[in-house]
Amino acid sequence: MTPTAKILLLGSGELGKEFVISCQRLGCHVVACDSYDGAPAMQVADDREVFSMLDGKALQNAVQKHRPDYIVPEIEAIRTETLAKLEKQLEVVVVPTAKAAQMTMNRDAIRDLASDDLGIETSPYRYAESLEELRKGAEEVGFPVVVKPVMSSSGKGQSTAQNEAELEGAWEYATSGMRGDRVRVIVEGFIHFDYEITLLTVSHKDGITFCPPIGHRQENGDYRESWQPADVSVAVLTKMEQTARKIVKALGGHGVFGVEFFVRGGDVIFSELSPRPHDTGMVTLVSQELSEFDLHARAILGLPVSLVEANGTSASAVILADRDAEEFAFEGLAEALEQPDSAHVDVRIFGKPVTRPNRRMGVALARVSQGGIRRARQLAVAAAEKIRIVYDD
Repeated sequence: MTPTAKILLLGSGELGKEFVISCQRLGCHVVACDSYDGAPAMQVADDREVFSMLDGKALQNAVQKHRPDYIVPEIEAIRTETLAKLEKQLEVVVVPTAKAAQMTMNRDAIRDLASDDLGIETSPYRYAESLEELRKGAEEVGFPVVVKPVMSSSGKGQSTAQNEAELEGAWEYATSGMRGDRVRVIVEGFIHFDYEITLLTVSHKDGITFCPPIGHRQENGDYRESWQPADVSVAVLTKMEQTARKIVKALGGHGVFGVEFFVRGGDVIFSELSPRPHDTGMVTLVSQELSEFDLHARAILGLPVSLVEANGTSASAVILADRDAEEFAFEGLAEALEQPDSAHVDVRIFGKPVTRPNRRMGVALARVSQGGIRRARQLAVAAAEKIRIVYDD
């Protein structure tokens, strides 16, 4: 069969795995790339390549070998200047664009675009490339401060410093958790928010479409639970959509953008943006007729994207490992998948080959027709807790 499109996926984690499945349902041929073999997306892809995404030469070789129609980044740490060169030389489509990939792979570029160029409200922030600069930036912003690498994922390297004495530890944690080869952090004023929202924004051939807002809870900068639709006022949702539309249009290209906001009263404060499916959006695997991965695939391929509505109140809760291990198994699936009345429960085991402390190994999903957000969250958390990782000691 001649594939509808050939896609080179850069990064092959759990989000990439679901994206590959969505693409293959539409007849695509997907080559999954990552720095280690056996990554989740490789398990379902048509082909694989193992190399560091920061190795520009290896990236160029992979593109020239497979000649994809689309290059789809799934991780932050990519030699984006190579993507820009390849986009121009080979007329390959970088999703959403090479320019957008360059800007959003770094927190400093996307933050400056939002705050300086587009006039979008953000938390106060400074940048630091040394502990001394961090101390100065924190003093200017005012304690408490959030310190995080300009390039990282899933909250890695992010911490909060309540005072100057905690800055050295925050610096060490940020630089040890960074991705890429840029030793730079962002220090921002802590926002005392009421709640956080991810607004999945789909840029496609016919315009921009929004998914129902997703609420989420984080620990140490990494998501633990999410739920959809989040309970937000019409006024707040309108502000979020206006902001998301502005920044997504400025970046250009097609695909799903995960736009994150802090909400405080009626104020909407831009936090971050990911030009790809978002981890909190895994709830859409049960909450929407078309998941965020289906929408990403359709938008990239230039296919129609219809109005998105929630199937019902839904929630997700992560399944975490607690140690380093290469030999392990999962137990409790039968108990986790028990179906309560007027509810649907599902589980995704990601297939990661090794465990690490606090590494996401799976997610539990729940959808309810009665009981609202509270019951959906309770069911998702209960299902996640029933999944046990058993280690071969």
